[in-house]
Amino acid sequence: MQKDGLTYAQAGVDIDAGNALVERIKPAAKRTDRPGTMSGLGGFGALFDLKAAGYTDPVLVAATDGVGTKLRIAIDTGHLDGVGIDLVAMCVNDLVCQGAEPLFFLDYFATGKLALDEAARVIEGIAAGCEASGAALIGGETAEMPGMYPAGDFDLAGFAVGAMERGSALPDGVVEGDVLLGLASDGVHSNGYSLVRRIVERAGLGWDDEAPFAGGSLGAALLAPTRLYVKPVLAAIRAGGVHALAHITGGGLTENLPRVLPEGMGAEIDLDAWSLPPVFDWLMREGGLEQAEMLKTFNSGIGMVVVVSAERAEAIEALLAGEGETVHRLGRVEAGQGVAYTGKLS
Repeated sequence: MQKDGLTYAQAGVDIDAGNALVERIKPAAKRTDRPGTMSGLGGFGALFDLKAAGYTDPVLVAATDGVGTKLRIAIDTGHLDGVGIDLVAMCVNDLVCQGAEPLFFLDYFATGKLALDEAARVIEGIAAGCEASGAALIGGETAEMPGMYPAGDFDLAGFAVGAMERGSALPDGVVEGDVLLGLASDGVHSNGYSLVRRIVERAGLGWDDEAPFAGGSLGAALLAPTRLYVKPVLAAIRAGGVHALAHITGGGLTENLPRVLPEGMGAEIDLDAWSLPPVFDWLMREGGLEQAEMLKTFNSGIGMVVVVSAERAEAIEALLAGEGETVHRLGRVEAGQGVAYTGKLS
């Protein structure tokens, strides 16, 4: 007896849904067009013209990242609009630390069963993040993989490419006495969420409960998107006097700042230079976290550190404030190793 024929859809993969998603997100991707963009979504590869983007002798810089277990909260609460911004920010904030301008972005969205509306909300968030950072969303991949993910789950990865003129890479010229300017974060950003979830569980709270540190639900408060620092920081770089930049992600100030300091140089940071934002104050108290743990796990209110020459510090601080950043003078580069803290997180 001849068996009935099967289809790919019966195996759990709906090609038509994937095509519908591409059509749905094309207008959002189109809004991210910038000089150098050559092709829209749908091709086998995405094209970008570096000369049209204004570069004469460019060096390319690439970065890739994800959103981590913050995604778990987004899926469980249905608040999906911000995680696309997180995805972009985690990549482009890294690129700009090398002195590079983000040029284009590609995303990877993988799920067991494609839910068109949910996927579109995520990717439209990615487009919003690209638009805000001056990067074109020129490609991506939506993978429907039955049996690989539990119902309703998905995963995200992002890939950003930027460029700079040869000879302009950062860090460069860091010396003893350089001033550390800290740019305020917009919350937890996208690191430390495994510990956040553990603290919330231990506190006996649910995502729909009122946030103890802010208005609205706990889930929504913890899903505040990662801040995009690209445009203000590029303006500071172009103004002159920026020697290094550190994106404060996993590892906090303790681990990330030394990555951009030359051998034999460390940093001294005054913890009294800024106030611990309410979300971190709550996490620290509720989790019984030591100060050292806070500074090595979370951004603790500082999402980016700009290392500037002492004579340019006042001008760069004013420029960044004019670009909408909240700027704190954290301390200085000193001879030594690692980060030495004075004062107390409070």
